[in-house]
Parts: sequence; structure tokens; C-alpha cells
Amino acid sequence: MDFLQWINNTDLGAFLSTVVVSMAPVLELRFGIPWGVAHGLSHFAAFVAAVIGNMIPIPFIVVYIRRIFKWMRRHLPQLDRVVDKLEAKAHLKGRKVTKYRYLGLMIFVAIPLPGTGGWTGALVAAFLDMSLRKSLPAIFAGVLIAGFLITGITFGFTSIF
Repeated sequence: MDFLQWINNTDLGAFLSTVVVSMAPVLELRFGIPWGVAHGLSHFAAFVAAVIGNMIPIPFIVVYIRRIFKWMRRHLPQLDRVVDKLEAKAHLKGRKVTKYRYLGLMIFVAIPLPGTGGWTGALVAAFLDMSLRKSLPAIFAGVLIAGFLITGITFGFTSIF
């Protein structure tokens, strides 16, 4: 099957909903891939949609999150606790990444467990002052690895039924 046939055979609504679900923090592709498969996408299409969705917010987080937090502290002081919690999480997770830098960032993002993933990896990269040019490929590689793992788990689960 060539690429155009694959596009024509893919449900665009399910594909786009998988992209959107995978953009959400906490859910990311760990939820997006099973979501896409449950909505009729092939495992490959769900994987592609989830990776795309998971990666869309990453550059913006790495580049702008510190400015956003600073703005929130100035203009929305009632959200200081939320900002404190997110900053503390980034610093705590950042300790695990600091020793190995970009390789550590990739491994951290690749682990498909709660509290890891693209969003947290991007937060860590921002708070460790990692450059976007170097952190983006590391996060992308981690997202791909996590995507392969989640797709494998989803495939195994759905093949049982």
C-alpha cells in the first residue's frame, strides 16, 4: 500500500482526535495510541497521529514555559501554587537527567510511566537551560521509543480479543 492509499484508508476524524488527545499533558501518546486504535485507526496510524500530537507543544514548552510562568506569577498570583508545583517537578525530574544531559533526557521521555513523557521532558529541558536545537531531537527520540512500546502493548492487548 502506498502513502496515498494509506491516507485514503485512514479515518481523518479519528486521526485528528488522536492528535488532539496526544497533545494533552498527562495523557500524551500513552493514552493517544490506545485512543486511536479504539476509534478504528490501524496501530501504525494511531502511532503516527499520537507522535505528531505529542510533539506539537514541545518546542513551545521548551522556549516559552519560563516566560509563561513568570507572567502567571505577575498577573495571576492565585496560580502561584500550581507554578511552584510544576517548577518543583521539573527540578526534581531534572536531577535524573542532569548527569547524562541529552541521552538522559531521551531515556527519561522514553519511559512510558506517569510523570515522564514529552511534556515533562520539555519542562526539564527548559529548567536545565538545554537548547531547543539539542533537546528537541532527544525528546523526539524518547517519544518515538515510548510510542513503539505503547503500540506494542496496545497491539498485544488488542490481539488477545
